[in-house]
Amino acid sequence: MYDNSVKIGLCSDHAGYQLKEAIKLWLSAKGYEFEDFGTDSEASCDYPDYAHPCAEAVESGRCGCAIAMCGSGNGISITLNKHQGVRAALCWEPELARLARQHNDANVLSLPARFISQELALQIVEAYLNADFEGGRHQRRIDKIPVTK
Repeated sequence: MYDNSVKIGLCSDHAGYQLKEAIKLWLSAKGYEFEDFGTDSEASCDYPDYAHPCAEAVESGRCGCAIAMCGSGNGISITLNKHQGVRAALCWEPELARLARQHNDANVLSLPARFISQELALQIVEAYLNADFEGGRHQRRIDKIPVTK
């Protein structure tokens, strides 16, 4: 289960803005601290402008994890995963979010804002935050993810 004293990063593009705002309300009601890296409206924007600062906060430890969203969830996930210390998982069902934490130690949950309801999104967020990394054989696999030269 995620420690609610550790800050959660949030980021989205214009397509994910309304969902991000709903998630912020849910997190506040549950007592979670968060940092919003933007966007701040539904005006058209570019997801990398918000994904990169959010990913850097996760990599540095300023945020223990993050929740990111764009229309499909793909673009923001691709951008986040360019950072060596980020393991962003695109999830559209609660079980995928649980497995992303349990097996992949995902430190960013990505959501496809145009393809899931707000209710389902909050169920996915809850499943993600309530799951724990299982370690063991999964740790061996996680250790092989970073690209080393």
